[in-house]
Amino acid sequence: MKGFIAQLLIIVLVVNLVSMVRETSMLSSWHEDTAPNFELTTLSGENAYIYLSKQGLEHNTIVYFFAPWCAICRVSIHNLQNIYERDNNVSIVAVALDFVDKEEVAAFSEDLNLSFPILFGNEEVKQSYQVSAYPSYYVLDQLGKIEHRSMGYSTELGLFLRSR
Repeated sequence: MKGFIAQLLIIVLVVNLVSMVRETSMLSSWHEDTAPNFELTTLSGENAYIYLSKQGLEHNTIVYFFAPWCAICRVSIHNLQNIYERDNNVSIVAVALDFVDKEEVAAFSEDLNLSFPILFGNEEVKQSYQVSAYPSYYVLDQLGKIEHRSMGYSTELGLFLRSR
């Protein structure tokens, strides 16, 4: 039994180390970086002006980057939906990247019954947020400062705790 626990701890350690190395390519959460603003089109066809760096955002905000073909995104985005439905103290914005067409994103959203705002991203937003893998997300405080960042699967509890 001790051997199994030791192996499990080693696996957890290795996964966390790999994740930390991958996250170094993201915008920093250590240097008080302010999240870049952007203007994108929503799934419903409206223009969305996202001014994350303005002072006095109502709540902390999770900006979640995904691709509709990403299997991990398909599983982890349910955690985001659950937070959106249960917690009025956090704002959520999902940005679709690397999609074939808008219908692909709409089908992804419909298949998963997503109700939070989904925006059609572009290469400029992808580069400004240094997104290199999916899913990637940033948690921003009420001043638009990056509090946390991560890529890969995140549990509902992990997202919830980081958005506090």
